[in-house]
Amino acid sequence: MSFLEPLLLFALPICAAPIIIHLINQRRFHTIEWGAMQFLLSANRMAQGYSRIRRWLILLCRTLAVAALVFVIGRPLASGWLGIASGNGSDTTIIIVDRSASMQQRNAAAAMSKLDTGLKQLSNALGLVNSKRWVLIDSATALPQELESPDQLPETIASNPVSSSAHLPTLMQAAHDYISANRTGPAEIWILSDLRSNDWDAEDGRWQTLRDSFLEFKQGIRFHLLAYPEPTKDNLGVRVTNLRRRTAGDGAELLISLDLTSSDEEGKKEVPLRFDIQGATTEHVVQWEGPRLELRDYAIPIDPTLEQGWGSVSLPADAYPADDDFYFVFAKPMPRKAVIVTDTGNASQPLRLSAGLSSDANQTNQVDVIRPSQLAGLPWEEIALVIWQTNLPDSAGNALLDAFVESGGHVLFLPPDAPNANTFRDVAWTSWKETESPLAIESWRSDEGLWARTQSGDALPVGQLQIRRYCELTGELTRLAWLHEGANLLARAPSARGGVWFLATTPEISDSSLARDGVVLYAMIQRALAAGAAERGDSQNVMAGELAGDGNLAWQELAGSQSALSSEYPYVAGVYEVDERTVAVNRTEAEDQGEVLALERVDGLFQGLRFDRVSDSAGDMTALAREIWRLFLILMMIALFLEAILCIPKRTSTAGKLV
Repeated sequence: MSFLEPLLLFALPICAAPIIIHLINQRRFHTIEWGAMQFLLSANRMAQGYSRIRRWLILLCRTLAVAALVFVIGRPLASGWLGIASGNGSDTTIIIVDRSASMQQRNAAAAMSKLDTGLKQLSNALGLVNSKRWVLIDSATALPQELESPDQLPETIASNPVSSSAHLPTLMQAAHDYISANRTGPAEIWILSDLRSNDWDAEDGRWQTLRDSFLEFKQGIRFHLLAYPEPTKDNLGVRVTNLRRRTAGDGAELLISLDLTSSDEEGKKEVPLRFDIQGATTEHVVQWEGPRLELRDYAIPIDPTLEQGWGSVSLPADAYPADDDFYFVFAKPMPRKAVIVTDTGNASQPLRLSAGLSSDANQTNQVDVIRPSQLAGLPWEEIALVIWQTNLPDSAGNALLDAFVESGGHVLFLPPDAPNANTFRDVAWTSWKETESPLAIESWRSDEGLWARTQSGDALPVGQLQIRRYCELTGELTRLAWLHEGANLLARAPSARGGVWFLATTPEISDSSLARDGVVLYAMIQRALAAGAAERGDSQNVMAGELAGDGNLAWQELAGSQSALSSEYPYVAGVYEVDERTVAVNRTEAEDQGEVLALERVDGLFQGLRFDRVSDSAGDMTALAREIWRLFLILMMIALFLEAILCIPKRTSTAGKLV
């Protein structure tokens, strides 16, 4: 139990007043032994026990009445799960809201989603709390937004669901930076989340740093977690994995590959799929057993004059609406052209073959090999991938490659024979390292990047590669594969669009087994080539939040959520016109995983901090906290009533009285 006016509890010593008065009353008369009265006292001892009990009961009732009165004016709070710990009033209350796609999940018996329920619960509970400043940090932008009161929370423009994932370490860092920058007093941090493992990223090294940083604050920080860990039940989801337009005789058709998933791992399913191609709808019923179905190259006839367009595939509505729809755009394929840049103008055979052999029978690849001096004359609008195997470009080359990447192109850098001091986006080659015996790759990211798993879920044979020589890198990079002691093998540099990749070895036999075990090299180059062609075309399929970094883009909605705000289009699933390009935005792949972080693991992330947690379910509107002063008021009235009854004098019998 906590109190909205806790300082008034200092009045509780007043409860001793009846006791003090009683003790004074007991000592009010001076006792004198009088023999004539001894007989009467002895006769009265039979009733003395009852009188003593009655006096103590009267004293108890008076004390309880005073204590209840103090509790009433202290305005106590109580809850079935969580007593609000900020009743003493905080300087700043920060509310971190997980708005990821999974927060749209609903309870089968309620119409409210986890997000709606959590926001309403927090609004009601925090409305009882004293705080000088209210700050909202949502998972889409991770930017602090000040509120006038928590009543704004359910209606705030930043509380609509989005299709992107949350990242709790980033949100916690934003809260830390706000407290530090504004030098707040005592602060409360409330977190609303469904505890998805991908959102919490418990393995992120920043958790330990954040714990230490919060402990350094002298003003005192307390954390409260309102969790909705209930797993998805009776859910079906759809995701388009591949899409291509194909000419068939005098007509044309779309070949769509998609994955259907079910939370029910057993049992037979019969599900109608609804395809919408710019308003023209078709339906196809699929049947399968098990948790997953892969539908490959399902053909949908389209108008042969329609070379570019958009559409969607939908499932019947269920308790988790976020994965019931998937949007896509299509266009006449852009030529997959790769340019290899070397000092000599000659490229190794493994690189030429990996870039030149198309993985799509309906698509042809083109490969050109040039020197750095020929960059200025390239037809950049036709190129999807640049493979750079020489010293990093000079200032003129940097400008050309920067513009190419920002337009959606991909660049793969391989180390030169003799690295110099040139840099690209603050990344530089340092020196070669030779090993006495071939090194195996210590670890690599199989969930993203050029060495991610295939569409069927199979891993590339990266673990079979042997590295004999590698070149070290310096700069801000995201590691995707590494050797012993953390040496980078495959890494990616930051970029708002396109891709900047660094491979720290070459396919030469003296450097690695990439050429001998050609699957990894071929898959890597083909993926970079396909990504560059897709991003540089007139149509583009992206994950939610992927294009959020460029605030200069003009967005116009073509299909999707009608309630989405224009400022949040990059985070919301739908089809948009973006600077004369058609873009389909969809939920991130991580949102389909559904794994919930164990509560013990969550508690461990806050170890050493003042932390409490409550688990709830979507649609449950049982109050997190409520005022119960009326209960104490009734208790006070009962105590006074009992005290009055006990104070009624004993009735004296007049029967047989002489007149």
